[in-house]
Amino acid sequence: MARQLRLDFANATHHITSRGNEKKIIFRSDRDRQAFLDYVGETCRRYGWLLTAWVLMTNHFHLVVETPEPTLSAGMQWLLGAYGQWFNHKHNRSGHLFAGRFHSFLIDSESYLTRVVRYVVLNPVRAKMVARPELYKWSSYRPTAGLEAAPEWLALDRLQP
Repeated sequence: MARQLRLDFANATHHITSRGNEKKIIFRSDRDRQAFLDYVGETCRRYGWLLTAWVLMTNHFHLVVETPEPTLSAGMQWLLGAYGQWFNHKHNRSGHLFAGRFHSFLIDSESYLTRVVRYVVLNPVRAKMVARPELYKWSSYRPTAGLEAAPEWLALDRLQP
């Protein structure tokens, strides 16, 4: 059976997630997490993405991205490929880091966007990694809440107050 075409059009907002191959770890250290975020920032610059929320878990990640141009697939191909190559080189490994295609879910309303952003930043709490979202360093919660400086690529202005 042919796989479903991915929705990729201008001014779309997506909830994106991708998991490690065989559900294995894709972030072994804080250095790995920071490298991934550096690649996220570069992806936002290269493809004009507006990123409003993110979280890095141990074996997967979530991004909430608005694409002013239809660059979702190209941007994700670059991001996953660049980080996968970096990770493999850093950890002396080969093969696929990510399992299959990334998943994307179209966000079609402000209320749905609010629910998705809440879901993304509360992921570490639901996983019992921390008691409160502000205790988790690897999500957009802290910069969104004003607890630390936001990276230049985090589009805080896209969220409704």
